[in-house]
Amino acid sequence: MSTVERYERSALKKTNPLLTKLRTTVETAFYGNNMVEVLSLTEAYRLAAEYGSTIVTDLPVKHTKELGLPDDAKVLVENGGKTFGRTARARRTVGDDRAEDEKLQGIVREVIYQNRDRTYYKTSAYVGLDPEFIIKAHIAFPEGQENNLYSWLVNFQETNETYNEMYKNSKPYEDGDIYIYTDPDWRHPDYPVGLAYFEPDKNVACILGMQYFGEFKKGTLTLAWGTAHRNNYVACHGGQKAFYLDQNRSYVAAFFGLSGSGKSTLTHAKHDNKYEIKVLHDDAFIIRLDDGSSIALEPSYFDKTQDYPADHGEQDYFITVQNVGVTVDTDSKKVLVTEDIRNGNGRTVKSRYSTPNRVDRFTEPTNAVYWIMKDDSLPPLVQVTNPILASTFGATLATKRTSAENVKAADSLVIEPYANPFRVYPLVEDYNDFKQLLSREGVACYIINTGFFLDKKIPKEVTLQSIESVVEETAKFKPFAEVNGLRYLETPGYEPDFLDSSYLRKVKDRMKMRLEFLENFNKEQADHSLPDETLDCIRQVIKDL
Repeated sequence: MSTVERYERSALKKTNPLLTKLRTTVETAFYGNNMVEVLSLTEAYRLAAEYGSTIVTDLPVKHTKELGLPDDAKVLVENGGKTFGRTARARRTVGDDRAEDEKLQGIVREVIYQNRDRTYYKTSAYVGLDPEFIIKAHIAFPEGQENNLYSWLVNFQETNETYNEMYKNSKPYEDGDIYIYTDPDWRHPDYPVGLAYFEPDKNVACILGMQYFGEFKKGTLTLAWGTAHRNNYVACHGGQKAFYLDQNRSYVAAFFGLSGSGKSTLTHAKHDNKYEIKVLHDDAFIIRLDDGSSIALEPSYFDKTQDYPADHGEQDYFITVQNVGVTVDTDSKKVLVTEDIRNGNGRTVKSRYSTPNRVDRFTEPTNAVYWIMKDDSLPPLVQVTNPILASTFGATLATKRTSAENVKAADSLVIEPYANPFRVYPLVEDYNDFKQLLSREGVACYIINTGFFLDKKIPKEVTLQSIESVVEETAKFKPFAEVNGLRYLETPGYEPDFLDSSYLRKVKDRMKMRLEFLENFNKEQADHSLPDETLDCIRQVIKDL
């Protein structure tokens, strides 16, 4: 089996590296008499549909048989309160602060003790959809969180007969199963926005005081990405698709960006059916370093609802919905109000059947990495030809926050390395992984600007045409000023003027922002600093400008 689910008794007589304080505390809680095991999606659906705050709409779920749901299953809605996005500042990792660890270990023990008389529901699923990488995950929610449990089980892969057999015959890893204990009702004055406490190398977490489903989805993926990273894969928060130009030519592209950057749009775009397109996933996948192949980590999609108003065909694939409105139509049927009227970041767990061209693995190697940025100093598409500079741009990916994250300045330009705020290992390890990937023969790197170039909006059509020209090998690139390693795609109406001193100053300022980020990062993370080559290559870009 893929991960270590059970231990031989003889192995317990000696020190087992998996059996740490947090891991043992959390896993032990799963065996209490107050734990009720939910064994199927049908059972999870029934619990969620019958819970008091659930809204059972009149919208039928499609593909119920394939999904393992009751034939009459309806789309379920449950709304949260003030917080409707992820809260990154609630995250803590074992080992970051030894003094705080002692405090947090005690908090976790106390939470589990105080909940000893509460009914808890536990369930299991698989993360990773191929025999080469499939790991088992377990999660426990208190009574009252039936909708989150159902959404989690829908989002990941139910432990059915097909996947149980796949898991049984899969590649083994020495890492333990994932265990996550939750208590969304927990409150503590020292942690007013909640607490997500991870011990990544032991595949365990405790998520407290947060009810937004994205915390549990991304918490699970955090540990799965960490497992993949330890086993020769690049952890990818992005989307991946393959273009099939003819029987002998394919082009596999990976798009990296935060929620709201356009990665899902680019991943699912059909390009006017000019090519056969296959989609791996639009949020979570891994790339194997030795051969460039890729594996999806989850079957479903956690998508924004604001782009799918009433009667939009995509609503046919909704399974659960969070943080949206509900109204009745002219037939007195309960339907969704999805345009982010109630609050920002309305979300749905959507089935894999929304993508008819969906696959779970690409054996073909990755051909290109696209960093999606919203940096108005950059034209629509820039090619980065040096792997050190390419990985450094990934480490200094500049973009904008959205309502998917619980932050005050949701529209400000920020740097989020590799568009992955869920990393629980040193950033330098991602830098080295991407540098290795981008050094592979046949792997190119591009920066896509999906925001504005100066004061001119870059529409989706321009972005897609830019990508198509690269895929079809008709793209015409020009030198980016005199910068070695950078070229930009000729795009009418979006030509940079390198004779304009104010434009050059803007570009330099954005490069200096990246350099300042790297310098500050290395000061703060002296034990895990990025190599000097990252700073040197950005300094060279500034000098060349």
